[in-house]
Amino acid sequence: MTPLLALALGVAALTAHTVLNAARWLRRPAAPVAEVTEPVAVLLPLRDEAERVGPCLRALLDQRGVPGLRVVVLDDGSTDGTAEVVRAIAGDDPRVTLLIGTAPPPGWLGKPYACWQLATRADPAATALVFVDADVVLAPHAVAAAVTELRAAGVTLLSPYPRIVAATAADRLVQPLLQWLWLTFLPLRAMERSPRPSLAAAGGQFLVLDRAGYLRAGGHAAVAEKILEDVELARAVKRAGGRIALVDGSRLAVCRMYDTWPQLRDGYSKSLWATFGHPGAAAAVLALLLLLYTAPPLLALGTLVAGHPVAAVVAAVAYLLGVAGRVVTARATGGRWWPDALAHPVSVVVLGWLTLRSYHLRRRRQLSWRGRPVS
Repeated sequence: MTPLLALALGVAALTAHTVLNAARWLRRPAAPVAEVTEPVAVLLPLRDEAERVGPCLRALLDQRGVPGLRVVVLDDGSTDGTAEVVRAIAGDDPRVTLLIGTAPPPGWLGKPYACWQLATRADPAATALVFVDADVVLAPHAVAAAVTELRAAGVTLLSPYPRIVAATAADRLVQPLLQWLWLTFLPLRAMERSPRPSLAAAGGQFLVLDRAGYLRAGGHAAVAEKILEDVELARAVKRAGGRIALVDGSRLAVCRMYDTWPQLRDGYSKSLWATFGHPGAAAAVLALLLLLYTAPPLLALGTLVAGHPVAAVVAAVAYLLGVAGRVVTARATGGRWWPDALAHPVSVVVLGWLTLRSYHLRRRRQLSWRGRPVS
């Protein structure tokens, strides 16, 4: 077997795994047929979100099928009038409680501490906790569907991944990689069944937890200093004996994570180093991704020019198989695939650059987010 054929077979195997995950193992919560009878607390941490919080909070107040719904909002040191926007939207709605947060103490990062304050100050009667970020807008049945799925799946933590809105060219290059990476490389059913904390994934934009299991795992206090607090919380749940599930939430929620390229660049840079861990592991993973997904179109062009048409065809097939993985991911999660999937090799290169930038800034202790250092 030639190296080029082996490369094509490797891409084919990964794309086949994407298809299997998307077609068979990916859970897709739908609108429930009955009301959720248990009390539910929706927890919304905010820091300088005056321009974003409106659609998010209005969607929370429009939720259906959860008569016991309460919304707890925490203003985490905002300087842009976020609390005033919340008060204007909530009015005298008794379902909404606005808390004023305190600065994170030593050993805590801002997001985990804000979430911990919310969880510990929510109504003690609430048996389900729903964490939502300000850039997420929920469908009217989203909370009911997510809590129903949490109970039906018998898990402690459910992560419904929203449909990511990609409006700019930079968005379309980078953002679809989030869903593509976990659908391609993460065995979803094994992740649900395995007790191994290392086999865990979650997205903090929209998280649903059984309250007792959350507290048993230590809650956000167990991940106080973690930049990837969502993934680390999923691992803490597993260490405490709980189970987790990652589901397609594209019919439940939409999320516009970043408005500009600098925001996207800095948002990824702040956390990619934590995704890969040791720089050697990051180098190995990125080298593999570049080999599998960026090299094939270059090899196809090079071998064609060199007069090796068979090799060019094999390399082109490898490229198209990689594109097919992106198409399957987009169709499975409500994303856009044409013509974005054709630029998949470029997306992998941009991911590599962002990862290198993340490690470089961390080494120089220059990583920050929303005015707070994260390393």
